[in-house]
Amino acid sequence: MIKLNNKFAIGCIIQWYEIELVEEYLQSVKNAVDTIENKDSVIIDLYFNCDQTLEKLDENEMTMTKILDKFEKILTDIFNYDYNTDNFLGYNVKVILNDVVSNIYTIADYRREFNEKYCDEVDVLMWGETDSLIPRQTFQILDNLHSSVKEQTPKYVGFFSTCKMWDESWKILEHPEFTDKPFIDMDKVDTENWWSLRYNMSIDEMNSFNDKVEELDIKSTNQLKFNGCGLVISAEVVRAGINIPKSIFFVHEDTAFMNNLLVMFQGQLPQYIIKNVLLVHNRKHIKKRMYVRGEQEVTPGDIGGARLAHNWYDKANKLSEFNAHNFFKQTKMYTWEDVYE
Repeated sequence: MIKLNNKFAIGCIIQWYEIELVEEYLQSVKNAVDTIENKDSVIIDLYFNCDQTLEKLDENEMTMTKILDKFEKILTDIFNYDYNTDNFLGYNVKVILNDVVSNIYTIADYRREFNEKYCDEVDVLMWGETDSLIPRQTFQILDNLHSSVKEQTPKYVGFFSTCKMWDESWKILEHPEFTDKPFIDMDKVDTENWWSLRYNMSIDEMNSFNDKVEELDIKSTNQLKFNGCGLVISAEVVRAGINIPKSIFFVHEDTAFMNNLLVMFQGQLPQYIIKNVLLVHNRKHIKKRMYVRGEQEVTPGDIGGARLAHNWYDKANKLSEFNAHNFFKQTKMYTWEDVYE
């Protein structure tokens, strides 16, 4: 076991329809925290969202009561949640339950508030995601990284390596064993090509890559390139006033955050990439959108197509993306009201 010299917060919003997915993510977080002697140095922040304004629960398949019971069991099994005392035995877990069924709360809202909430309490922030698996070595690596750079570059972002991505511009983030593999062009889940961004990788498979590492390969760049899954942020960045703009009301919050960094730091902010340690992002996980009314007719495995079953999604996605690229310009910022007009 190692003892951390710095404090961390890792935060994740859990939408009710991700209940069958989140256990694996939380297990990976537990595995990482279990390598630490002073476990209270890592705050595990979880926001469970029951809102049905956008996606409606198909009560013929599941009830919200059963979903919440599942979540409580997951917390009990993984983090020793004691229902009687409302405490977690041995882990620093903070849980917010939003059981309001008509209050839109998105990943952009959560990550904005997470950054603001913990930037004065910890040294390093990390964005978790329900379809991700974090390396068992996460906090040891980040602790050593922060201690080694905080005097020279107290403001920075970081990223672990990832699978084969969409195009050549993402190559800097790809794990060495993935990056020279061919790009697989398919819309659905890929069950054969382990390097594909559509392949669902398990914790054991992730460990098979990371357990080979004998010496870290950490790259540094000022040409920022990241997505939100597993993004590492020095708390000093947020203390300096950088956050997700309020105009980002739905998705593309990672793009907006990056654009904010690029403008405010004028290309001088370092990004540290842990090149040979893999963080898994199972974007097309078959359990990603469960029990959502109206999505059952969509071809199994077509997660993107499932979202498009809702008439609001495409417009909300495009308007939020527009805001992410234009908040420094003299142009209108769109809201949910524009989506539903």
